[in-house]
Amino acid sequence: MVAGTGLRLSIVMWAVTRAVLMLCVFRVWVLPGSDVSVDIEVIYQGWYGVLRTGIFPYDDVTWQYPPAAALAVLAPGLLPFLDYAPAFFVLCLAADAAVMGMLLYAVRGGRRSPWGVWVWVAGVPLLGPIVYARYDVMVTAVAVAALLAAGRRTRLSGVLTGFGALLKVWPLLLLIGTPRGRRTRSTWGSALLTAGVLAMLFTAAMPGALAFLAFQRDRGTEVESLGSLVFHLARHVGWHGKARLNYGSVEFLGRHVHAVSALALGLSVLAFAWLLLWRVRARRFTATTPYDAAFAAVLLFTTTSRVISPQYMVWLIGLAAVCVTMRTPRQILPVLLVLAAAPLTQLEFPLWFSHVVASDKLGVATLTLRNALLVAATVISCRRLWRETVTERRPTQEPEPPAERESALVPS
Repeated sequence: MVAGTGLRLSIVMWAVTRAVLMLCVFRVWVLPGSDVSVDIEVIYQGWYGVLRTGIFPYDDVTWQYPPAAALAVLAPGLLPFLDYAPAFFVLCLAADAAVMGMLLYAVRGGRRSPWGVWVWVAGVPLLGPIVYARYDVMVTAVAVAALLAAGRRTRLSGVLTGFGALLKVWPLLLLIGTPRGRRTRSTWGSALLTAGVLAMLFTAAMPGALAFLAFQRDRGTEVESLGSLVFHLARHVGWHGKARLNYGSVEFLGRHVHAVSALALGLSVLAFAWLLLWRVRARRFTATTPYDAAFAAVLLFTTTSRVISPQYMVWLIGLAAVCVTMRTPRQILPVLLVLAAAPLTQLEFPLWFSHVVASDKLGVATLTLRNALLVAATVISCRRLWRETVTERRPTQEPEPPAERESALVPS
C-alpha cells in the first residue's frame, strides 16, 4: 500500500516538474542566463537542413557526433504539425517519459527499489531545462533500456547498447560489467555487430559519416571541465589566456592549454586501462555488478573528459536511477553526490555561466564544488566496485539455486 502510494506520488511529481521544464524551454518562464533552447533553433535546425539532403554536415566543426545522431536530429520531422524546436522538445519529453515508464515497470511487484524512480523524478529537474534542449536524454533512454534488459534479454541489451554507441559513443561502456561467459559473448557480440552494421550503412549511404572523429580530436579544454580549473585559477595570478567559442563550446585558448588538454586525454586513457585491469582482475560478479560497473565507467569518462557539458549529467542521473532500482547499496553515496552536483551544474550553466566564463570568484567556486563532487563520486564508486569484485573475500556459502540466481538478474 505504502509503495503503491509512493509510486503514484512519483508520477504526479514527474508530471508537475516536467510541465515546469516545458514552460522553460517554450520560454513561458525564462530563467536568467543563457537561453538553452537557442542551440536547437540555430545549430540543430541547421544540421536538420543538411541531413535532409542525404549528407552529414562534414564541413561544420560543431558536428562532433557518431552517425546515428542524425536520427535524433531528424526525428522532429516525424511531427510535421509542429515547428522544429517545439517538436524536438516534445520528443525529449517523450524520451524522459520512456525512462520513467521503464523504471516503473522494473519496480512492479515490489522486488526492486522504488527509490530509483525518485532519483529520475528529482534528478532531471535539478539539472534544469538543458535536459530538453539537447538530445542526450534520448541516448539515456536507450542506455537505460539496455541496462534493464541485461539480466534476461542479453541480445536485446547488446543491440540497444550498439545502437546507443552510434548515437553518442558512451553507451558502449555499459558492456564492461557483463558477467563472463555466455552473457558476455551474447551481449558484446550483439553490440559490436549492431554498431558495425549501422556504421557501414551510414558510411555507404551518407557522405561525411565519420567526419566527427577529426572534430573531436581537435577539441581543447572546455571552461566547465576538470582541467579548466587550472586556467580559471591561473587567470587570478597573471595568465592571459581567453575563453572563446571554439569547436561548438566555450574553451580556453592560450599558452599551456594544449598541454592540459593532452593531460586530460591521458587521464581518459588511464581510466580505460583501469577498467580493463578491473575486468581482468574481477573474480566475483554479483547480480548488481553490471549496473555498478556501468555507473563507475561513465563517471570515470565524464570526469576525465576535456569537456563536461551540463547535459552529460543526464547520463549519470539515468544510470544512477537504474543502480538504485536494482538495489546496488555500494553506489548509494556516489548517486547522492551526483544528485548534489546536478543543481550546481544548473547554476554554472546557464544561470551563472557569465561568472564561469569570467573566472570570477562565484563562477570558480561553483564550478570547483561541482567538479569536486564528481571526482569524489568517481573515486568512491570505482573503489567500491574494486573492493566488492576483486579484493573482498566472502565466506563460503551454499550456492543459490539456479532459478533464484537467474531471477535476481531479471528486472521485475
